[in-house]
Amino acid sequence: MIVRGAVLREMGRPAPYGESRPLQVEDVELAPPGPGELLIRIRAAGLCHSDLSVIDGSRPRVMPMLLGHEATGEVVRSESPDFVAGDVVVCAFVPACGNCAPCADSRPALCEPGAAANTAGTLLTGSRRLDGVHHHLGVSGFADHAVISARSAVKIDPSIPPEIAALFGCAVMTGVGAVVNTAQVRAGRSAAVFGLGGVGLSALLGAVLAGAQPIVAVDVVPSKLALAQELGATAVVDAREPDAVDQVRAATAGGAEYAFETVGSAKVLEQAYAATRRGGTTITVGLPHPSQAFTVPAVSLVAEERTVKGSYLGSSVPSRDIPRYVALYRAGRLPVDRLLTATIGLDDLNEAFDELAAGATIRQVLLF
Repeated sequence: MIVRGAVLREMGRPAPYGESRPLQVEDVELAPPGPGELLIRIRAAGLCHSDLSVIDGSRPRVMPMLLGHEATGEVVRSESPDFVAGDVVVCAFVPACGNCAPCADSRPALCEPGAAANTAGTLLTGSRRLDGVHHHLGVSGFADHAVISARSAVKIDPSIPPEIAALFGCAVMTGVGAVVNTAQVRAGRSAAVFGLGGVGLSALLGAVLAGAQPIVAVDVVPSKLALAQELGATAVVDAREPDAVDQVRAATAGGAEYAFETVGSAKVLEQAYAATRRGGTTITVGLPHPSQAFTVPAVSLVAEERTVKGSYLGSSVPSRDIPRYVALYRAGRLPVDRLLTATIGLDDLNEAFDELAAGATIRQVLLF
């Protein structure tokens, strides 16, 4: 079949993207699903910094590539016994084979064949169903249809609006998961969140859900700081202030027990580490350019019993966590809808990524 999707053929075109047009809406031939795969009609796909980092070249990928990894859709054709036509699914951007050592250890975010497929721009089997175009993180959700591995799909309640459902595939799973899975924050422990995009605000929602106290939110955009307060932050700090780290430490009585970096910047990670108290844990969620390095006083790791942890996909088990988070959203305990800034059309993507790059939005969602 022929699908219409947003294809990136060259990384690193200069901003503004509304002028340089790195994403071109094209007709692409999509082959039928193979064994263990699904053809899904995409309903909605969120715009994420992980997409932007491919566009600007800071996260190099094989080209050309049909972008989009935070998506939801309806199964049209299933070649898997676990799904039938009509199922509504959220896509997870790491397909988990279920057999490798990390999968066997209940760490599907680190699936080795899944990582290899994502790097190669293929599906989990190593195959491509897009003619002459690579898959993005096994999803390629910026198109009206996609073929994905059934290992990338999680069934959800079909009543969830698609523009909300899409957010569970990356922003919510990554941000909330970093709090409840990676850090395992306990009630009454202090937390600080550096960066208030979709993932950062999801981490804030996760901290509120976990009962963290106090919770400090750090960003450079006043509107995001205001929203963070509405969502449960007990204090906010403008990261542009020269004493921002000191303000976080003061608001948490000497430093946060858990500090989350969600920006994808080594500099911000160093700030988060500096704002973490003795014996505390610094969790990094963002994906900086591979050339960036993170430097800490080595003695502090021992003398202060510090921990630095990475969190990929929120250390999630998608088949377990996405339904749980959806249930919490339905119960009013995880107000994911507050993350939605706007819905857009396929032809609006370049301008929308300008908005994302400028920090003017939280989550824009491409709605089909």
